[in-house]
Amino acid sequence: MTANPTKGKKSLPPIVYILATFLLIAGASLGDRKILNSLLGNSININHDLAKDAISKGETLFFPEDGTSSKLRAAEAFTSGNYATAQALFDQSLQQKPNDPEALIYSNNAKASLHNPLEIAVCVPGNADSNGSREILRGVAQAQQEINAIGGIKGRLLRVKIANDNNDNNSAQQIATSFVNQSSILGVVGHYASGVTLATADTYNRGKLVAISPISSAVQLSNKSAYVFRTVPSDYVSARALVDYMLQTLKLKKAVVYFNSQSDYSKSLKGEFSTAIALQGGQVVGEYDLANSSHSHNQSLEAAKQRGAEVIMLASNTGSLDRALQVVQANNNHLPVLGGDDVYSPKTLDVTREQGRDMVVAVPWHILATGSKDFAQRSRRLWGGDVNWRTATAYDATQALGAALRQNPTREGIQLVLHSPSFVASGASRTVSFLPSGDRNAPVQLVKVIQGGRSTYGYDFIPIP
Repeated sequence: MTANPTKGKKSLPPIVYILATFLLIAGASLGDRKILNSLLGNSININHDLAKDAISKGETLFFPEDGTSSKLRAAEAFTSGNYATAQALFDQSLQQKPNDPEALIYSNNAKASLHNPLEIAVCVPGNADSNGSREILRGVAQAQQEINAIGGIKGRLLRVKIANDNNDNNSAQQIATSFVNQSSILGVVGHYASGVTLATADTYNRGKLVAISPISSAVQLSNKSAYVFRTVPSDYVSARALVDYMLQTLKLKKAVVYFNSQSDYSKSLKGEFSTAIALQGGQVVGEYDLANSSHSHNQSLEAAKQRGAEVIMLASNTGSLDRALQVVQANNNHLPVLGGDDVYSPKTLDVTREQGRDMVVAVPWHILATGSKDFAQRSRRLWGGDVNWRTATAYDATQALGAALRQNPTREGIQLVLHSPSFVASGASRTVSFLPSGDRNAPVQLVKVIQGGRSTYGYDFIPIP
């Protein structure tokens, strides 16, 4: 679950658009353009340098609607180099809206800018998944807050640049190149979709800059680059956990798989599930592409049942979740349903309700799982609500970079530290360590949908012991 999910953008008042027209005609200053760009949510193209416009340590607001008027004035003060005023204004905004991770990061950045900071960056998908972006930023912000609260890293506070690649390969490549070219950036938390992280891996490798993805799970990332890591288990781990549950707990052997052919993550999870089930004597009796809108879910399910399907596997990604949930509704509890981590969403509980009861999903982390209590309590105090696995894995990625910075605050030094067999960092529920492939050395958590009152939908995801 996310902490107090933010509603969609509200319409801007006409005066903002009048101001925009005036400033464009008159030729606004750089500071004015950045503040205006924040007000409009990048709805007009003022700055043609994509990478520059998409990276900020406090000057540009990617989520201005999450804050207050104080947040807008804070960005203006930050742009002017008035860091003390900027910090006070960001803090003032946080008093009114404490679950705004962008404001917390920028407040810490303003303070850090006065103390010879160590700098990292985080890249989020922006409006391509605005809630996912906020979830990642909460994890990074919490780790930064905790690191800086104890005096930083050997007396140097941590500063975090935020970038928005809109979950787009080309934009991400430009941003990754910009990160590499900024010598002050010592590590990166990102990217989001597996395909986007794959698209940037060679850039980080050439630039000898570590990137730790808290989200990307495609198996193709394993050994892709000596500088690319992840704090989420790979699809290999998730698929095998789901297959084990299907064969050993449900004692069923035949599955139908729904996936999205346009998603590297979805194809990866489908492939790993199919391989794992075949190796253990099971069978995939049908595969259906959620990207094909001409498919009738009722017809595909009936055809799969005729071929002996006993279980439904949802290997959908965020973009195909709506169609995946239509499969659950069409199934109406007739066959058991399994799913990958993108199925773990409040939308799943809201849309499926009773029809999704007993669905089992593999996730990297759950707030009620063993070892999560302390982090869960700290995050609730900070954000005023529960956080989900994306926040936890982003927190872990930031903590891993912080631990490596303590040992060797250089780009190549961080890579060597993370690859060391003895490396460990404190995480949200367990220590963070990496395999030689760059993969997280950790299992997944299976959760089941049951009736409950933790969410507002009457159903909850609860860990399976």
